[in-house]
Amino acid sequence: MHTETVILEGHIIDSLILAKVLDTILQLGGSFDLREVHIGATREEPSRARIRIQADSSELLGKILQAIQPHGALVEAVRDCTFEPAPADGVLPDAFYATSHLPTQVRLKGQWIEVEAIEMDLAIQVTLDPPRARTIPMAEVKAGDLIVTGREGVRVFPLERPKERDVFAFMEAQVSSERPHHPIIADIARRMRLIRDNREKALLYGGKAVDASLGTKVLVVGGPAIVHAGGREALAWLIDSGFVHVLFCGNALAAHDMEASLFGTSLGYALHGGHVVPHGHEHHLRTINRVRAMGSIRRAVESGLIRDGIMASCIRHNVEMVLAGSIRDDGPLPDVITDTMKAQTAMRAALPGVGLALMVATTLHSIATGNLLPAKVPTVCVDINPAVPTKLTDRGSFQAVGLVMDSSSFLRQLARELSWQE
Repeated sequence: MHTETVILEGHIIDSLILAKVLDTILQLGGSFDLREVHIGATREEPSRARIRIQADSSELLGKILQAIQPHGALVEAVRDCTFEPAPADGVLPDAFYATSHLPTQVRLKGQWIEVEAIEMDLAIQVTLDPPRARTIPMAEVKAGDLIVTGREGVRVFPLERPKERDVFAFMEAQVSSERPHHPIIADIARRMRLIRDNREKALLYGGKAVDASLGTKVLVVGGPAIVHAGGREALAWLIDSGFVHVLFCGNALAAHDMEASLFGTSLGYALHGGHVVPHGHEHHLRTINRVRAMGSIRRAVESGLIRDGIMASCIRHNVEMVLAGSIRDDGPLPDVITDTMKAQTAMRAALPGVGLALMVATTLHSIATGNLLPAKVPTVCVDINPAVPTKLTDRGSFQAVGLVMDSSSFLRQLARELSWQE
């Protein structure tokens, strides 16, 4: 028999982490002995388990250790992490460690170092003097960069049950069109208010957040259906009221929002008249053309060309916007980043401080953003197609909520809930 002893520490009982680890060992064909178990007597006191794992082969043992590592299992005979230089620009060593979106540390020179800017599906670059570790995308690797390899000297911290019970609490993440939406939206509104208050206090105290774990920014990832379905005014109100601080979208949301400002249409359909406008299919093209002539969305708003809507509110309240293009874009608008790698970098740069992400009516942007976010960031995915929120909640976050409903209804109910609380 091949054996290894691992340690689990933290809130491993009430967050069901110990049960998951033991079940994983058995499911993969191994066995275990609980050599030591200490259960914390209070909610604040951590628990600890020492588990001896047995497997028929070293290959099976390695597979088990790999499977339980995301649950926080750490090999008792801990050593420093191993690393190798990248063989070429944009190329990682074959045995590179692929990150998850959970908080991660690596052991360097006998001390545990937090991996900065954790994100799934990246590598870990280390420096030795001073000891430092950060995630790095494959495309940004330079020849000679020191890249962590294997799993030794790497530990992952699973998310634990939040202290407060709300829609984002452990085991609450579900996707259903049957559940009442109001209690969920009320919890989302409550968190948005807390983040706005935290942000205001942070600005008052020179940029230092009062509650760093809460975050200081709400991110909205939006698709053009927000405009088509009638949610434009509600989202603009949320921005005007200080509840939204970052916006990710594509060319279409911005184009149709400004089309509505100039022509009162979206995709040529009168938003208030309820009918197709003659030659309305040209309106978004004419909108894009006028904004391109101005040079930027900001100039279009400041000149008075665009007077209302989502883009106007974002410009007036200095909301950080990242417009990521696609191959099908008309125009595109001058602010759209057409290089996908540059767009990814810009999105990544806007994420620090985000304490809540609302992904509304956009499949590809939602999935892309979900892959960039740490697991600890509460995420709400709203789409009329249940497959979209299901995919987002399957990322592994305990704090992902899926709502199967149209974007307009969600944004209007959310704005109404927040206005009632004012």
